[in-house]
Amino acid sequence: MVKSNLFFSCFILLVLLFSGCAKEDDACLELICQQGFTLVEANGTCECIEDNTEESIINKFGLIETDETWVSDKIYKLNGKVIVADGASLTIEPGTIIKGAEGTGSLASALIVARGGKIMACGTADQPIIMTSILDNIEVGQTKGTNLDESQNGFWGGLIVLGNAPGSFEGNVEEFQIEGIPADDTFGLYGGPDASDNSGSLCYISIRHGGASIGENNEINGLTLGGVGNETLITNIEVFGNLDDGIEFFGGTVNVTNALVWAQGDDAFDVDQGYSGTLDNFVYIAGDDSDHGLEIDGPEGSANGRFTFTNGTLKGLFTEIADFRKSSMGLVSNCKIFGFPDDADLEIDDDESSANYFSGMLEIKGLEFVSSKSVSELCHDLSPSGDDAAFDLQMELDNASVSSSEIGADLSAFEWTYAYSSGALDF
Repeated sequence: MVKSNLFFSCFILLVLLFSGCAKEDDACLELICQQGFTLVEANGTCECIEDNTEESIINKFGLIETDETWVSDKIYKLNGKVIVADGASLTIEPGTIIKGAEGTGSLASALIVARGGKIMACGTADQPIIMTSILDNIEVGQTKGTNLDESQNGFWGGLIVLGNAPGSFEGNVEEFQIEGIPADDTFGLYGGPDASDNSGSLCYISIRHGGASIGENNEINGLTLGGVGNETLITNIEVFGNLDDGIEFFGGTVNVTNALVWAQGDDAFDVDQGYSGTLDNFVYIAGDDSDHGLEIDGPEGSANGRFTFTNGTLKGLFTEIADFRKSSMGLVSNCKIFGFPDDADLEIDDDESSANYFSGMLEIKGLEFVSSKSVSELCHDLSPSGDDAAFDLQMELDNASVSSSEIGADLSAFEWTYAYSSGALDF
């Protein structure tokens, strides 16, 4: 019983400390690591390295408060929320594998880059960075495992990056708390005055089997971007098998190129709170449980934010095409849309969004539909008030709906992805 109480006390101490290996704590830390783990000190933090495994696993807990590097010959396990704190920088080498532990609610695992922190995670086409579940049997040096597929999700959380760029928030406040993080945890804040804020770089990253629930009807997106600024580099991102949205933008100005979402449980690409960056060259491939390809919400405060989505390919299955609502404003252009069922449609859900279409604040143009339905049938819900917006847009889309190799995404940009190697891009 004494040993059990000591173990519990030491566990609480480790959770509170998060980092640092003070000598007086070594006994506690060694006890925590004794079940098949060895305690090591690296980069100023305490790490338990799993014994007797073919490839070493480094367990990560809590706050990262000093700069550190994760290397490709180790697997990093996220135990709960691992947070890159304000002023710290996390570098992740090409080919590194990160696995999230199982857990829901407050125990859901996620990698969070707090406002003021940085992540420098640039893989390559040959050595992408893999973020997946601890249940995935992928090993060091591999780019895919063999025991999970795109239908299996919700095993861990996801990647959350928060910055100082502006958004349009309810109440016209300058900052907001990201969903799923308690209000008293300040590492969950995002937003600010700096449109050119820099949260680091994300390149050639595949995020798999995430979306763990953190509350009722509240799951973590594959990639969440809250108030991320346009000096942040984000390119070549894949999200698949995520329980909630693939990629969601909460305000911010960051630009994203070459993004693929496959078999998400909710929406593929979701816009909120006046996001005003550009998503260029993107692919959506529906799964059995997917909802919309695009879900576009407008600003929540008085500040406007106008996004751009261009050069996209959307392959439906049993899902909706796109939903524009809550005073949405922005541009969707040059997209190829196919595979959707006869009851799928493209909708403008509110009068304010319809008015934005007439004023030019919301533009939908240059779309190619491959469907047995007419464009008029696909777009039947575009005019909530019965005005001429639907007719006007239908005529524009009819005129634009011609076969062209220049419409849609450049699929060659995604040959590095799991989706490509699994045949999901064979269309």
